[in-house]
Amino acid sequence: MKKNMQIKGNHQMARIVRHNDESVREGSIRNGGKEVKLFTSALKAFQCNNHIVMAQRKHLDDFLRSRIFGRLECGRTQLEVSEELGIAQSVISRLWRRFQDDGNLSRCYSTSRSRVTTPNEDRYLAVTAKRNRRSTASDLSRHLSSATGTTVSRQTVYRRLGHIGLNARRPVRCVPLTETHCRLRLTWSREHALWTSQQWSCVMFSDESRLSL
Repeated sequence: MKKNMQIKGNHQMARIVRHNDESVREGSIRNGGKEVKLFTSALKAFQCNNHIVMAQRKHLDDFLRSRIFGRLECGRTQLEVSEELGIAQSVISRLWRRFQDDGNLSRCYSTSRSRVTTPNEDRYLAVTAKRNRRSTASDLSRHLSSATGTTVSRQTVYRRLGHIGLNARRPVRCVPLTETHCRLRLTWSREHALWTSQQWSCVMFSDESRLSL
């Protein structure tokens, strides 16, 4: 005795032929579970096909949305509306919950791309840039990728830091100071620490490297 079982999806119906419980047990004992494996394979194939169809579904228009909301406001249950209009109950539940939150009937369209980084990752970039002022945008991008796994471009790092006032800067080129320079400067300052104003009046300070007298 065979039994037909129907599994309904959002956009298609699959029919799987299955033996009753007793024949399945007998088949599994006699054939080593062949009947159960066949049924499981058929169910997986249906789920795979149903998933593909779901990915290609079309969005509901405003007219169909108004029909859904009108029936729900008249006291119909979500299951009844789902069976009548052929729409999944999960879709109706999501639309009804959104309609109760903002009262919007139409579909909400995204006006811009979603941000690549989260607020926590933005704070990480800011803290890392402040700790090491010589870090470039490429360095910060690599640090963020190794710490959080999020890959961003240099331009994204520029924008995130620019929002908090950390703009790109070039280091000032100057004469490098070695330990010898520091030691000589400290010695010179100690020797002239007790000079009077009269002594300093004979000294001329200038940023020019060459002077003509």
